[in-house]
Amino acid sequence: MTTVVLVDDHQMFRTGVKAELGAGIEVVGEAFDVDSAVAVIKEAGPEVVLLDVHLPGGGGIEVLRRLHGSTQAKFLALSVSDAAEDVIGVVRGGARGYVTKTISGPELTDAIGRVAEGDAVFSPRLAGFVLDAFSATDAPAIDPELDQITQREREVLRLIARGYAYKEIAKELFISVKTVETHVSSVLRKLQLSNRHELSRWAAARRLV
Repeated sequence: MTTVVLVDDHQMFRTGVKAELGAGIEVVGEAFDVDSAVAVIKEAGPEVVLLDVHLPGGGGIEVLRRLHGSTQAKFLALSVSDAAEDVIGVVRGGARGYVTKTISGPELTDAIGRVAEGDAVFSPRLAGFVLDAFSATDAPAIDPELDQITQREREVLRLIARGYAYKEIAKELFISVKTVETHVSSVLRKLQLSNRHELSRWAAARRLV
């Protein structure tokens, strides 16, 4: 029996996943944001964590960062996103695999078992991103500026670069306008930029848009 903690901010999705998982998988905990995920994973001690990339509180990368070195659990990202930066980001953070939410129940059950045994598991298209990013010849230069920005800050930054107003960003990400302002201020400080127009140019230069 492989024990699993399921981390996703949509309860209906968590319910659906539990119903689809096959024999041999036991869900021992659930969480809906970064704080609850960290607490449940520490308490339940699962073998595998099914981790959504986009979560309230900083995203899957923040969960990985806060639990680094303090858990034996293996992390399998399960997300609607198939963006290269999301895949590479969580793998750099320590995830053992990344599959999209189009995966079937039997495929997900198999992926959980393989990750529990130490394998790396990726949806076919996503494996190419990882190989390209980490190959000796094609690896992109490490961007220390980009690496210091949290997943949630990247989400805010991406929407700013697309021309969204603060109120629109707040609505899109289910956060307050004040929280959006806090994220923007944090990014400006980290990148030593002065306004949202400079942020937009910075994001466009790194193809975050």
